[in-house]
This record gives sequence, C-alpha cells and structure tokens, in this order.
Amino acid sequence: QNRHTYPDIHAHHAAHVYARAIPNNNRDYSMTITKCMLGITKCRHSRLPGTAWVGLCILLAFSLGLSACRANPPETVTPTPILAAPTPVLNPQGLPGGSLPTPPPPRPETGCPNADCVYAHPTPPETAVFRLSLPTPGLEPVSAWRPPQYPVPLALGEFDHFYFARPIAADVVNWPIADYRYGGTLLTPGITHTGVDIPSNAGTPILAAGPGVVTWAGWGLFSGAPDNITDPYGMAVSIRHDFGYHGQALYTIYAHMRAVDVSVGQWVNTGTQLGEVGDTGNATGPHLHFEVRLGKDSFYFTRNPELWLAPPQGWGVLAGRVTDENGNPSHSLPVSIRSLATNQEWIVNTYGPQAVNADEYYAENMVISDLPAGEYEVRITFSEKTSDTINLTIRPGRVTYFVFQAGPGFISTSLPLAVITPVRFANSPSKSQIVRNTATPQATPTKTH
Repeated sequence: QNRHTYPDIHAHHAAHVYARAIPNNNRDYSMTITKCMLGITKCRHSRLPGTAWVGLCILLAFSLGLSACRANPPETVTPTPILAAPTPVLNPQGLPGGSLPTPPPPRPETGCPNADCVYAHPTPPETAVFRLSLPTPGLEPVSAWRPPQYPVPLALGEFDHFYFARPIAADVVNWPIADYRYGGTLLTPGITHTGVDIPSNAGTPILAAGPGVVTWAGWGLFSGAPDNITDPYGMAVSIRHDFGYHGQALYTIYAHMRAVDVSVGQWVNTGTQLGEVGDTGNATGPHLHFEVRLGKDSFYFTRNPELWLAPPQGWGVLAGRVTDENGNPSHSLPVSIRSLATNQEWIVNTYGPQAVNADEYYAENMVISDLPAGEYEVRITFSEKTSDTINLTIRPGRVTYFVFQAGPGFISTSLPLAVITPVRFANSPSKSQIVRNTATPQATPTKTH
C-alpha cells in the first residue's frame, strides 16, 4: 500500500535489494546496475556473469510481486462487516525519521452496493483498544413478577366462569387498580364504578379478551350517540362474544382509548389488537376501563370482571358477601386481606349502592383477584364494637368464598349450594337462571379475634 504513496522510497529499496544479491567479487556490476536503476547513468547492454543474472531474476520476481498488489478491486463488494485484528506497521530500515507518515483515511470503494458497507483497516498497536458493547440496562419493573395467566376458558368449579384473557399483554401491568375496583365509589361519591381500571402508558395495545363481533367502535358508547366527543367513555369498543353464560349473551367493553383499530361488524379473535390505551372521556390519566356485561349491552347489566378474567397460574380469587344485622348487603365497607406468608396487606371495599350487580351464584359484594395461593387473614371491622377475623386458604385457579354478617361475624366459608332451574325470559324461552338455595348449611369457620 505504501509503495503507491512513496514510489521513490520503494524504488530505492528495490535497487538495494538487488545490489545485495550480487556477490562481493562483482561489485562493479552491482554498482553499474544500481546507478542504472536509479537513473544516475545510462543503462547499457553488457554481458553479465551468472551471479548477476541470478540477481536480475530476484529483482524481476520482487517487481512482479509489487505489481500483483496493484490488482483492481472486484466490481462488487459484499457489504458484510469484516473484523480485522490490529496489525503492527513495521518500520522499514533506512527511512528518515524512523516511521512512515500517516496514510490518508480510506475512501469508500466504488463497488459498494449500499451505504452500509463496512471496511476494517489495521490500527497501530498503541491505539488498538478492545471495546465490548453491551445494551443499556432498562428501568426496574414497576411491580412484582407474576406467573402467566391460566389458559381460558377456566372453570375448576361448577359455577366458575374464567372465560376471558387479559386485555393488556403480560409484559406490562395488566391487573386492576387496587383501590378502585368494581363497585368502588372513590372518585365520585354516589357514582359506582361498573368495571375495573388497568393502568397503562398511553399507546399500550388493547387486546380482545375473547372472540366475537365488534358491536361498537368509536365515540358515544355510553350515550348511544355516535361521534359524541363528550361521552364519558371517550373512544370505546364493545364486543359481543361467540359464547355466552347460561343462555345469556356476554359482552366486553374497552373504554378511554386513544385510538380504535377495528370497525363495527368485524370479527376479532382473542388477542386481536382493538386499539391503544388513552385518556379520552372522563379519565384522570391513561388507563383501560374494562367491563363485562351479561344479558344485554347496557351500563346496568355489568358483572365484576375479576370473576371472569383468568388469574395467574398458581394464584386464586377471594369473593365474599358482607351484610348488616338484617342480612342486607353492606356498602363501601373496607375489608382487610393479609398474607400470613409475606405479611402483605390489601384493602378492598364492598360494592357501592348503585349500578352494580352481584353474580347469580356467589351473590357477592366484594372480590379481589390475583392472590398467590396460601394462607390469609381476613378482617372486617363493621363498627367500633363489631370486628371479626378469620383465616382462609386461597387455592390455585379457584374462588375462595366467605359470608360475613354484622353481629355473628363470619358465618360461612363454604361455597353456596345452588341448582340451575329453567326459566322463561321474554323472547328467549330456552334461557335459565341460577337460584340460590337459602337453606344452605353453614360451616363453622376457624376464627381468631
């Protein structure tokens, strides 16, 4: 490479290499040929001894080797990165200054087919540094690790109905806000929450919880007026699913969306992207408002989604019925759940008084899902004089159930007994309903006071 930049220097070396190849007893020939090659004297034809011809052959071979280095590069260059180990640059003897001048930077080859061509060039040893490129660590997870969700549908109990997958993918938070669950009245007194809120960043994909047909897509779901940009649900999607429950249609609602990616009449499968998380409508920040509706696609026909969304594998759900002395449901009463293994505590409020519906089988007014299997302490303080505590076991993939009444306290931890009886509904003679057996035997729970 350097001979192209410094031809005089390499001609000087070539001549001396040849001169050193001529024996000492033929110095006259060597000096003559050297001067001829350097242009000092005019070259003449002369008869040389055999040793001189040997020197000329060496010179010719050396020159051919240099010419071979000047072969033109191929017309096309494969744009594959080449890793070249640092190669020391040897200093030819006899050069002024003891080192070669720095060669000019390389230029892209004309045969490179695209801008991604990579060329590797030797680096002097004193500047060659080994560098290891590692990805920048991401932020710490926003919550504890959770196992994957049970496959749906899941129904280990006769009246369980974990039919729906999570509407947010498992790589981000996909469980409800703890202090504003179904039936909550935290934000607006007198207005009861008819779904669960899943906090997510704006733009997070929203996924269909099950297969079905889109019945609403866009503004106006609550008011029923398309393009009503003042609708409290904001941009929303409604799906009527391909399956129902005891002869009644099932719907899921996805509200406060930033973007909608589906249209009315479109069939979607479980996991189909419906749109993106946003904060349209009455929302204090980006999140997904998710509802389950049974029997009719109406605000007044909701059920608690935590009894319909499959829990993580190895985890379970706690449902309870909390009543006053007369057996009437108690509204907005805090219930404490504490893990005996980790001492972690959750506070869940019983349902508010309006627009919410209990499950026909459980007749519950509080639910908390996503509890790791194990032993828990449940405490209810009904008044300054009424407080009771009980230990319960959460079982994987199942619903643990209790009944509490002010006065006697926890009166049952057994699942209710019920039978399915056919009943005629308007326009649907084949539908049925669950009738609870009010004569359910009451188990005697283990209490701690």
